[in-house]
Amino acid sequence: MTELLHRGRPDPRSDGMIGTGIEGRVAVDAVRSSPIDWVRARRAERESRRAEAQHSRLAQRMGTLGEDWRVLDLKEATGTDRDSFLAIGPGGVFAVTVKDHGRSRVQFAGDIVQIDGRRPKYVEEARENAKLAAEALSRTAGVSIPVMPVLAFAGTGKISYYGMPKRCLVTSYQDISRVLRARGQRLAADTVEKVFALAVHPATWMNPPYLALAERYRWYPEELKATGGTGADKRSSSG
Repeated sequence: MTELLHRGRPDPRSDGMIGTGIEGRVAVDAVRSSPIDWVRARRAERESRRAEAQHSRLAQRMGTLGEDWRVLDLKEATGTDRDSFLAIGPGGVFAVTVKDHGRSRVQFAGDIVQIDGRRPKYVEEARENAKLAAEALSRTAGVSIPVMPVLAFAGTGKISYYGMPKRCLVTSYQDISRVLRARGQRLAADTVEKVFALAVHPATWMNPPYLALAERYRWYPEELKATGGTGADKRSSSG
């Protein structure tokens, strides 16, 4: 009787039933995205496309500085997620950090920035970008190359100043050409080309190579090493 009841019913442990039935449906449902995940993925995709389009517009705006200026997209050169550019021209070298505040009002009180009740660290970020650029260029050139931080706002909201930040230029993105050109004539044309050649070189933005400091350190002078002296000899001789 038991044999008749189970006749024609495949053994679930057989190879033909693996991944089918209830277990198979559970496995399929596990990999299928939920409606919430789908909405989140679509939203992230739209935001990514919007950010790429905005960055492209910012790059085009930086190209309006003029023929005597050279501009490097730091997002592409360094792989950073921030919208930042390196502008090199007669007025000097500038690290431009761009922020889109939309229609919100921006209020400045020295280094403090307030937008919709929040106080983002925009000035500190702009200075940090300029510092990193100056260190990279100076390390490659072998001489000090100062870089001025610039904080540019790409939104349409009003910008109010109750005190300007020190050592950082602030402007709307529409006026960035006028602000940078107003810095005067500080670099010659050949100097601009030389600094830009350093900036576009990939090695400039790489970390410096590893130095075996322990191998370079001398535990005792060479003359003591030649005579078979030790660190104790060095201490005794110095005493």
